[in-house]
Amino acid sequence: MAVTQEQAAWFQDAFGKLVDNIDQAILGKRDVISLVLTALLSGGHVLLEDVPGTGKTVLAKALANTIDGTNSRVQFTPDLLPSDVTGVTIYDQSQGRFEFHRGPIFASIVLADEINRASPKTQSALLEVMEEGRVTVDGVGYDVDQPFMVIATQNPIEQAGTYSLPEAQLDRFLIKTSLGYPDRQTSVAVLLDSANRSRAAGITPIIAASSISTMSQLASEVYVDQAVVEYLNDLVAATREHPDAALGVSMRGALALARAVKTWAIAHGRTYVTPDDVRELALPVLSHRVIVDPEAEFTGTTAADIVSRAIEQVAPPAYRAA
Repeated sequence: MAVTQEQAAWFQDAFGKLVDNIDQAILGKRDVISLVLTALLSGGHVLLEDVPGTGKTVLAKALANTIDGTNSRVQFTPDLLPSDVTGVTIYDQSQGRFEFHRGPIFASIVLADEINRASPKTQSALLEVMEEGRVTVDGVGYDVDQPFMVIATQNPIEQAGTYSLPEAQLDRFLIKTSLGYPDRQTSVAVLLDSANRSRAAGITPIIAASSISTMSQLASEVYVDQAVVEYLNDLVAATREHPDAALGVSMRGALALARAVKTWAIAHGRTYVTPDDVRELALPVLSHRVIVDPEAEFTGTTAADIVSRAIEQVAPPAYRAA
């Protein structure tokens, strides 16, 4: 069913209020907040590559509080076990049966802090739940609540004792972005309010968690013209054909971008996707899925350079307002 202009206007208004509410805790980062909300409403997950102390935990808590959901934080360490994330089955002698004790993954918003410090075995514990929204323990499947999103972080500075995320896991993240340090004006405002040690705690719910599913369904029905789909596909193909790319964007990455641009379009009050939507989201959605050839990487080429080059080379289709 086609999205009406009235529905798009309602979505834009709701999206703006969500951003405004979270912005009370994370000052001056409306662009990042918008990307995180886009991932949530598109059924995806977020990877934040940032130095410590930039507000990643505050962002997760503020988002959970805004949608009246639950949140949990898992500090990934080399000795963390998969069961520490997913949960464990324990035998209850008084009941004479095994009972499943849920792990921290059973929350609306899960912050996986410094995910690259855990072993690959523990990292892989997130693969199933991120892709299918369920956890399997001892052969029994347990569905996580909806909405559900993982916000994982990794420190780009300290690499000693870390395990780089494999391509299969990176591909599960819809968006990769960073908060970064605030500008001077925002820094001063935060310092003046230094007595407030928990900015996220003051964030009150403005929408029910169940309404997020309604917004997600509405976003999925946004119209995408075939010419825009072909443009998106050509962008993805260009990353695979780039001479400096050892591995281009997968089909999963293309589908992720196709979902995200629908949410981005309706968040801006439109019932249809434009080529500009694809261009705006191409970097945060596609860059982390590109593997740079080692020789090219040695000369300074990055994955973002390859995606940017694809955006420059592939001509967008002409379009007119519907």
